[in-house]
Amino acid sequence: MGNEQTPQAAPATPAPQRPTSQETVSAGVAQWTADRIRALWDLVAGRPVSLYAASVLRMGYGLLYLIFLLREFPHRDEIWGPGSPWTPALARQLFDQTGWNSILTLSDSRAYFELCYVMAIATSALFMLGWRTRVMSVLFAVVVISFHARAIFMTDGGDNLVLLMAVYLVLTACGRRWSLDARRHRLKAARAGDAPEPVRSLIWQQLLDARATLVTVVHNCGIFVIAAQVCFLYGSTGLYKVQGASWGNGTALHYVLNLELFQPWPALSHLADEFPIPIAIAGYMTVLLQVAFPFVLFGRLKYPVLTLLLCMHIGIAVLMGLPLFSGAMIIADAVFLPDRFYTFLPHLCRRVAQRTGTWRPARGPAAGSGSVPPQGRPGQTSSQHRTDPAEQKNTTLAAERS
Repeated sequence: MGNEQTPQAAPATPAPQRPTSQETVSAGVAQWTADRIRALWDLVAGRPVSLYAASVLRMGYGLLYLIFLLREFPHRDEIWGPGSPWTPALARQLFDQTGWNSILTLSDSRAYFELCYVMAIATSALFMLGWRTRVMSVLFAVVVISFHARAIFMTDGGDNLVLLMAVYLVLTACGRRWSLDARRHRLKAARAGDAPEPVRSLIWQQLLDARATLVTVVHNCGIFVIAAQVCFLYGSTGLYKVQGASWGNGTALHYVLNLELFQPWPALSHLADEFPIPIAIAGYMTVLLQVAFPFVLFGRLKYPVLTLLLCMHIGIAVLMGLPLFSGAMIIADAVFLPDRFYTFLPHLCRRVAQRTGTWRPARGPAAGSGSVPPQGRPGQTSSQHRTDPAEQKNTTLAAERS
């Protein structure tokens, strides 16, 4: 009995400690922050956004500036050339103070100016068509900046907006849809077919992935900057109008319609001015749309707002004679339409054409185009009409004997 040892109890394991409410809240906030950062990074670097909208901006501003240059072709020397009252020497003196620059002032030769003008027309056309868009976007921005700076005292709000958009479009991948570049890449992929991709080293593949990510980030940032620019433009314009007494009492458009400087068709302006109540309502709606525009972009209400703004800009172009400004604003509004809208447009146009009877389905290939049409009666396959040569010979002999 004396040698017996008293068994010792095993050490008790400590009970797990439950996290306090403060630690739970901190962990939840950290998780929420990490999720938001990850979602923001996916939005910026995951995939390029608004590729169709960027292509619409490219085609729109390229076409608009091309029309502008062709429209002013008879007056090019008086506006930008050596025969302008604002001579190249005066322009260079102003550049020393403002920091602007222009390729048109590099030489006072008329031949040099004519060459620059022709190159500007060609650049606008190629940029609109999307040929070598990366290079053409830079050249188009140089053209717009040069012509804007050369006659800066003759510019207006439309010229300023085109200048900003030309610079912003350099950052975007505006040639991936509806362009000659996209067609070339599509044909190249079709010719390659199912050919295996060339084996690249790990470092080279990482460089390609980094380049693709960088291009996506720069493109998305460019699109966001364009959208922010348009929102700021509408919001600041609306808030500025709210401060005016004429916009508050609904008489602003009445005075605008009676300004001789903004009367391309005086009879039409006077006719519209004969309806004071609709004119006052249009003035109030203009202010309301411009102030509310930045707040309706994340819902379906933006579609009717964009439609009303389209009507407003068409009215400005017709009644006030500002087609360049109206066209620049209408094109800028296209950045807020999603890609699914542009992909749905062909189906919508086809459906409308079918209802109006102006659309006809494409015909199949002709009989002599290399494809053999099915023989025999409809509903039977060609294998059902194939006969054995011996059977065909017996049938022929029976026919001759009869």
